[in-house]
Amino acid sequence: MTLHLPDAHGALRAYEPRTEPLAPTPGAPFTSRTVFSAAHVVADPYADVSPDSPAAVDWDATLAFRRHLWTHGLGVAEAMDTAQRGMGLDWAGAAELIRRSAAEARATGGRIACGVGTDQLPGTPVTLAEVRAAYEEQLAVVEESGAQAVLMASRALAATARGPEDYLETYGHLLRQAAAPVILHWLGPMFDPALEGYWGSSDLDAATDTFLDVIAAHPDKVDGIKVSLLDARREVALRRRLPQGVRCYTGDDFHYPELIAGDDQGFSHALLGIFDPLGPLAAEAVRVLDTGNTDGFRALLDPTVELSRHLFQTPTRYYKTGVVFLAWLAGHQAHFTMVGGLQSARSLPHLARAYELADRLGLFPDPKLAEDRMRTLLHLYGVTP
Repeated sequence: MTLHLPDAHGALRAYEPRTEPLAPTPGAPFTSRTVFSAAHVVADPYADVSPDSPAAVDWDATLAFRRHLWTHGLGVAEAMDTAQRGMGLDWAGAAELIRRSAAEARATGGRIACGVGTDQLPGTPVTLAEVRAAYEEQLAVVEESGAQAVLMASRALAATARGPEDYLETYGHLLRQAAAPVILHWLGPMFDPALEGYWGSSDLDAATDTFLDVIAAHPDKVDGIKVSLLDARREVALRRRLPQGVRCYTGDDFHYPELIAGDDQGFSHALLGIFDPLGPLAAEAVRVLDTGNTDGFRALLDPTVELSRHLFQTPTRYYKTGVVFLAWLAGHQAHFTMVGGLQSARSLPHLARAYELADRLGLFPDPKLAEDRMRTLLHLYGVTP
């Protein structure tokens, strides 16, 4: 049956949904790349909350989605910045998420890394000592859970640091304390404008030098870096300057196929928000890459970039609205409700295009369910055939 989907100009276009999904199946663990998906949380739709209330989470559905990712061989990146933190989930909720998901990972044998930040601090000015203490508190929670730590960029540090030396001191202090090698995360201002000038400079070349100085001082405590700058050439240049043994995890949701495939001088591993909706398809592609078939890997993953660029279009930080929308259409949750009320952060034309692109890729295990739910949303917005 034809769906009539609205475009950005207010016109309706006819779309014929596909009837058969792609059917990737679970397989062997990856051998050539380490791959994490930044997983979304499922809100409790019956909680009587407002957008500025503490998040109410449906724990059963949230953990079930993590098991889905682990089943296909992906790692879970938990309690991450724009995937969850600072956009509906506070530190208390994130700490509970870390503990619950890490326990589930131990029970199922899944790989997990969890974000460490400073978002428990007040919005008022703080000192560097308070920033360090906030990082330490969160690092302790992650390490006690048994998960790998991801040291995320801190809005408080960006607001407090006077220059590169404050970043060198803060990160050096944390890396000396870390019980195991961590992932360092450089999140660009396109994801969070409050992080403009991170590493002590708005000049990305100067910022890169400071970032590399942090790593060079403690290479034994850095498993890898996650780069989210949406600049493939800069990521490749940075990747080639890393010390031996330090991995690059791409966070570039615009250029991930080419960065993961790599070149004759190296490749990127992955820690990506887009692998939340792409999980099974992304896993199938990486297993093809494990055989040395780069062309087959690109043939599977290149067609997904249009969807990813659509979901991550500006304002980029609202990408997870589309991610949760697709999880609802795919049947991973029973509703399209988000913590912080962020289901309203994208327009109906944006969501309609996301449905169309995902359907063309065969991402929905039950295309008829996805079609019915898309039709329900259209009716809710007053769209009729």
